Amino acid sequence: MDTNTLFVTTDDGQEKKMEILFTFDSDEYGKSYVLFLDPEDAEGTVYAMSYDEKGNLFQVESSEEWDMIEEVFEGYQDGCEKE
Repeated sequence: MDTNTLFVTTDDGQEKKMEILFTFDSDEYGKSYVLFLDPEDAEGTVYAMSYDEKGNLFQVESSEEWDMIEEVFEGYQDGCEKE
């Protein structure tokens, strides 16, 4: 992921522009992940997906992966609070 935005397709087929918070790689799962949010969402919901070298996005399906992503996100939030 080379920019700070990405586009996702919603359930109703609309393309939505999202803001990338950060990306990271996991040696444990052998995948790259992107965490992003909808800048128009007042609640600030953060989404996470894995992606490949072509930029294709994939759903995170295992609870173990979600646990790892949540740990990384908590570290990101802690770093933001210290700045």
